[in-house]
Amino acid sequence: MPQLGFGVWQVPDDQAETAVGEALRAGYRSIDTAQIYGNEEGTGRALAACGLPRDELFVTTKLWNSRTITWTRDEVLRAFDASLARLGLDRLDLYLIHWPRPMRDDYLTILRAFTELRDSGRVRAIGVSNFKPAHLRRLKDETGIVPTINQIELHPYLQQEETRAVHADLGIVTEAYSPLGSGKGLLDDPVITRIAAKHGRTPAQTVLRWHVQSGFVTIPKSVTPARIRENLDVFGFALDDEDMAAFAGLNRDTRFGADPDEADWP
Repeated sequence: MPQLGFGVWQVPDDQAETAVGEALRAGYRSIDTAQIYGNEEGTGRALAACGLPRDELFVTTKLWNSRTITWTRDEVLRAFDASLARLGLDRLDLYLIHWPRPMRDDYLTILRAFTELRDSGRVRAIGVSNFKPAHLRRLKDETGIVPTINQIELHPYLQQEETRAVHADLGIVTEAYSPLGSGKGLLDDPVITRIAAKHGRTPAQTVLRWHVQSGFVTIPKSVTPARIRENLDVFGFALDDEDMAAFAGLNRDTRFGADPDEADWP
């Protein structure tokens, strides 16, 4: 799995084909979508048109475990088939459960069905998104399943040290979504702008370099061609120890998205 991928959250389906196509031309090979984003079809059109061999691409989507459905094994398999059809693919590289929804108490059933998909070869790896340490521990203790990856909100203001420690203990890859702070002022932070100026880079490139150097998989999103290319251009410089220490000092435990213990949308 490439360490730096391209996310399409909040990209309308009629723009996804153009944005994903631009990302693939720029050099991205990992594309992250989800059932709830409503852009699997546009993403699939870009994948079909790109001309790249399938084994050079890494495609992720996510099950939207809606509270309107009682999630049995068969429902999970149907949802997977529907996502695969919308993407126009015959196999997936990574399939994630989008939220733990602990109040529903169905993520154990869902992940057991995921293992069938993995074992049949229809998906190469299975994982979770927005799982907290307690959810991950319960999953391992009650099913023996250890997800390959946990995709979580992670940026300099929310560094998720406790969750990352559990990842390290269980052998789970940390993947960051909203890596640039969702446009909520992170890129204007004076510490980040100072480090960016020091390296002759943009604040966004500097934050993405922090993610890469920290060992996280990350999926920045943009629909602007210049910014899509800029976000990928983070491998030609390195942050020094002083820079990394400054980033460590930025943590505020500030979550811009929903709390996974409380999120339960339809």
